[in-house]
Amino acid sequence: MNDSIKGVRQGAAPFPLSILDFAMAGKGLTAREALAASIELARLVDRRGFTRYWVAEHHSSPGVTTSSPAMLLARLVGETKRIRLGAGGMMLPNFPPLVVAEQFGLLASMAPGRIDLGVGRAPGTDMNTAAALRRGQVGAEDFPAQLMELLAFLDDDFPDDHPFKADVYAVPGPRQDQENGVPRSFARPPVWLLGSSDYSARLAARLGFPFAFAAHLADQNVMMALDIYRRSFQPSAVLDQPYVIASFGVMAADDEHEARRQAWAYSHAMMRMSTRRPFVVPTAQEAEIYDYSPTEHRITDMWNAKIMSGTGAQVIEQLNAWQQRVNADELMILNLGHSPQAIYRSTELIADAYGMPQNIVE
Repeated sequence: MNDSIKGVRQGAAPFPLSILDFAMAGKGLTAREALAASIELARLVDRRGFTRYWVAEHHSSPGVTTSSPAMLLARLVGETKRIRLGAGGMMLPNFPPLVVAEQFGLLASMAPGRIDLGVGRAPGTDMNTAAALRRGQVGAEDFPAQLMELLAFLDDDFPDDHPFKADVYAVPGPRQDQENGVPRSFARPPVWLLGSSDYSARLAARLGFPFAFAAHLADQNVMMALDIYRRSFQPSAVLDQPYVIASFGVMAADDEHEARRQAWAYSHAMMRMSTRRPFVVPTAQEAEIYDYSPTEHRITDMWNAKIMSGTGAQVIEQLNAWQQRVNADELMILNLGHSPQAIYRSTELIADAYGMPQNIVE
């Protein structure tokens, strides 16, 4: 198995634990405050021994500040020392594959051995915004073909009869070393396929790629998708056996009541998203006093049921229960609450309860 894919357990932890981040800007918070909090969170999880810090891609979402994962990751390269940094993920139909190859080739050259490239096919936004991103071509995408083109740029490996073979290539990349007359130093970042259904599970299995499942969005599909991936997996030059990350929403606090208040506030925002209304994460107090219709309460309940909340120990207990079911090679958590302080504290408490080191980076 490629060592750049395999996660590393820290301390007495039974499985590697990683972080997914949205740089959430709750109500009353600016983008600058949300991004500053994400930088501080990345420093924390680097010190505490988490395996990865991945950044999601979203657009036209005022409560989510990660519209450009590559730009935020470039900053985090200089703010961290050992943790793997990656996109979770880049929504490939939103970009020309050459652009993604160049952005992540640049990141991989700045932080060799520390960059992951997760790719997905969802828009990460509403259909009108997707149309703006894709120049009106929504519905005309061919994700497998886009993925193959991305891999060809990353490896400089187009077929001889391909129109890009002679003079179109990604920089930084392997062709640059060749043209500059230096030993090949470029190592492309490992590519992960992301999904919340069986589509990417099947494609990842066929290609022999690692697979990350978004259980924080679709926990009802996780068992089905992972079973398909494992049963259908074909060994490749990348992986000799399946490797799975499952991501879950969490919120820990010193008091379990406060954890549940924070989780409910996030669930309120997702309810508004589900009913096609503008949304940001309200304060816990605002979410508590909101006058819910029966339908709104049912939808908020549905989203809230996907979040593991409580004290740090209670969240770890719930994570362990899910892990016994999914048997993932690695778990990834997304802290879901209103304030940066609550998200930071949640991460600290979970690290403590999981027995992670206090300061692995000196």
